[in-house]
Amino acid sequence: MSYNIHKGKRVKVFVSDSLFPQTIDVIRTKCHALDLDLHVDNVKDFPWGKAKDYCGLVAQNPDNFGTVTDFSDLSVQLKDSGIVFTIVADILSVNIIKPPGRMGADIAVGSAQRMGIPFGYGGPHPGYFACNDAYKRQMPGRIIGISKDVHGDQAFRMALQTRE
Repeated sequence: MSYNIHKGKRVKVFVSDSLFPQTIDVIRTKCHALDLDLHVDNVKDFPWGKAKDYCGLVAQNPDNFGTVTDFSDLSVQLKDSGIVFTIVADILSVNIIKPPGRMGADIAVGSAQRMGIPFGYGGPHPGYFACNDAYKRQMPGRIIGISKDVHGDQAFRMALQTRE
């Protein structure tokens, strides 16, 4: 989605090395298919001198090591560089830690497995995917319904296939 937002003009993706290894593998496969250059490293080592080459940065909170990080300052720097910021967040953790949107993430995504079908039981497996309003037309999948959120605001339900 970050690549599409930049209309193919930025061909590098930066991924935190503290994402779950299986998530990095999925991103690696997708980058290979799109011929994108994937850079996996510590977020603190992001190459700011070449920021204009990157379409997106993906971080996880809490990460693979259980570390909780406030990415608010990083988000400001990324916005200044035009980089789409994605946070993979545990859906229950956002009840007690700062949620991705309040940290300035452009995209928030994650599994909702613990709230749905148990492992080994088959699929489909639940997850969530959200973005800021400016990028909603770039989202994969199909809108399948409209409802209201807890604040009475309009909310869209979406269907994503596994490949998306």
